[in-house]
Amino acid sequence: MFKSLWLKFFLLLVTVSLIALSAAFLLRELMLNDFGEYLEGEREDRIYWITAALESSYDKNEEWVKKDVGANMLWALMLGFDIKLYDAKGDIVMDTETAITAQRQAVIKRVIALSDFDARRTGEKLIPYPLFLGGEQIGHIEVGLLRPRKAGVFIARSNELLLLSLLALGGIAIFLSIVVSRRLTNPIKGLTEAAMKISAGNLKSRVSIAGRDEIAILANTFNRMAQSLEVQESLRRKLTSNIAHELRTPITAIRGELEGMMDGLIRLDKETLQSLYAEIGRLNKIIEGIEELTQAEASSRYLQKSVFMLKPFLEGIWGRVGRLFEEKGVKLQLTCDAGLTINGDPDRLSQIIINLLSNALKATERGGNAWIKAFDSPSGTVIEVGDNGSGIREEDLPFIFERFYRGLRGGLGIGLTIVKELTEAHGGVISVRSESRKGSVFTITFPH
Repeated sequence: MFKSLWLKFFLLLVTVSLIALSAAFLLRELMLNDFGEYLEGEREDRIYWITAALESSYDKNEEWVKKDVGANMLWALMLGFDIKLYDAKGDIVMDTETAITAQRQAVIKRVIALSDFDARRTGEKLIPYPLFLGGEQIGHIEVGLLRPRKAGVFIARSNELLLLSLLALGGIAIFLSIVVSRRLTNPIKGLTEAAMKISAGNLKSRVSIAGRDEIAILANTFNRMAQSLEVQESLRRKLTSNIAHELRTPITAIRGELEGMMDGLIRLDKETLQSLYAEIGRLNKIIEGIEELTQAEASSRYLQKSVFMLKPFLEGIWGRVGRLFEEKGVKLQLTCDAGLTINGDPDRLSQIIINLLSNALKATERGGNAWIKAFDSPSGTVIEVGDNGSGIREEDLPFIFERFYRGLRGGLGIGLTIVKELTEAHGGVISVRSESRKGSVFTITFPH
């Protein structure tokens, strides 16, 4: 049950909401305590007023006069107190009920209505307060607090409001917890379902992307991964088909000629052997291409880097391949800043540049131009190999560095893969600008 991520999120959000709402109870208790202390202070002040009034009455009359005492009793009742007055001997002089009954009927009804006094109902426990005059005790009063209707109504309504608020806010919190938890877990659920489909072989499975948060970034990364897997699978199938096709042609030719020799239809002479040798050479070329890619991947992990001057290094490559460009009628130019150095493996760098120049030679017709440029930039040492040949189709550009991807030029599709592998092994970055029928420019940036 608790293995569900949605349920975990839901319980977490509900728990946080309940903790937040429980703070309302704490706030209520603090407020009621403060309110109670305030009322207690008010009551003490009023009792002091009552005792002072009674002491003043005794001082004026030099005895307890029931008429004055009754007036003070009614005043105390209006302040919310039930009082019993005792003289110095401890005999009762008057209480609130006696003071009320001594009044006219109309006054009694009005006083009871205003004070909410009920003789049958008891309030708090009576508390004694002594009365003094000139340092001599003249009696004491017992004070009871009438149950205040207004305070009770205030507390009752506060409790009702708090309960309604908790129910409303609790309901909203639970609703939002459901919505938010589903919103958080639905993309993850979608990712899980898409991953299961991909693991089952459906490489076209994708997840929808909404927003720009971390989950959206994860979904976008997943989609790119799925696309890359789909492309790799497509390339793998093309590789199988291409290798099968490339191998089938020379093998078929060899088999046909051998069968002809066995049947006596083809003579075993030098020309026949040369034809067989050429077909075997085609097979060897395919195998060498695959081995070259494997070696490039392996050598990218074990570079023998050193710092050397770049211009003499490029001039050496230019001298080796320049003859091939001349034979085809393509002009090859070299431009390199003097004193420019690079930190790399000379053999692997040579392999990178020769592969790019080989592609440039294939793409450029007689009378065209190709070039090598090397210069320093804030981002690193830059080597640029370009031509004004046939260029690369726009739809091919995203995949030209994928292994065994073949565009219109044919081949095994491993040359640029080797270039990318070795460039990244040096910590460099390769990019390409190309336009169909206008040429291509490959730019490699190596860190300083």
